[in-house]
Amino acid sequence: MNAISVKNLNVSYHGDEAVKNISFSLESGNLVGVIGPNGAGKSTLLKALLNLIPKDRGDIQILDRSIRDIRKKIAYVPQRSEIDWDFPITVLDAVLIGTYPNLRLFQRPGKNQKELAYECLEQVGMTSYGNRQIGELSGGQQQRVFLARALAQEPEMYFLDEPFVGVDLSSEETIIRILKELRNSGKTVVVVHHDLTKASTYFNKLILLNRELIGYGSIEEVFRPDLLAKAYKGHFAFMEQIGVGV
Repeated sequence: MNAISVKNLNVSYHGDEAVKNISFSLESGNLVGVIGPNGAGKSTLLKALLNLIPKDRGDIQILDRSIRDIRKKIAYVPQRSEIDWDFPITVLDAVLIGTYPNLRLFQRPGKNQKELAYECLEQVGMTSYGNRQIGELSGGQQQRVFLARALAQEPEMYFLDEPFVGVDLSSEETIIRILKELRNSGKTVVVVHHDLTKASTYFNKLILLNRELIGYGSIEEVFRPDLLAKAYKGHFAFMEQIGVGV
C-alpha cells in the first residue's frame, strides 16, 4: 500500500501556479523531508495533500483512499504562526483535542483519554506543564505540545509544517527523535523543512521542490549538487554554505 499517491497535481493562488504537475508515490514507513527555496510551494503541497486548500487538478490518494475517507488516520501540525496562542486553553486540554477523532458522537474525553494525553506529554517531556496556558510556553515547548496532540490521535500518518522554526535545540532534538521512532514503528511522517544542513541526517527520503518537482527519492538520489542548484537557481554561495560542491 502506498501511503501517498499524487498524479499531476496543480495548485494556484490568486491565479498564479504555486505547484505545477507534481507526481510521486510514497511507500509507508518513511520519514520524508519536503525541501526547496522560499516560495517553492512546500506548504502549499502539504495543504493540498490534506485537502486544506483546493487544487486546480490532479489526483491524490492517501493510504489508497481519498482524504475524506481517511482523515481520522492523519495528524497535522501546522506552522506555529497559524495558531492562536492567546486562546484560553491549557496544555492538557490542547493535547486532549487529539483524542477527539476517535471518540463517538457527543462523547467527551474520559479517564482513558486523559491517561493517553499524559503519556503523550511524557513522550515530549512536557508533563509538568499540563495546567499552563499554551501562550505561556516558549516556542519549543509549544511545538512539543502540538506534537503530543498529534500523538494522542494515534494516526497512521503525520504531516508537520516547519516544526523546527523558532524552537530551541533541545526541543528540536526531542521532536526529530520522536519522528524517527514513529518512522521506525512503520508510521509515515512528512515534514516541510527549510534547513538543508540537517536534511541528510533527519530524513530517509526527500521531496525537492521549486513549484515543480525537481527530485524525489533517497538522500543519495536527491541531495545532489545538480538538483540542488536547479531548485535554488544556482545560488552557489548558498550551496557552499551547506557543504555541497557544485
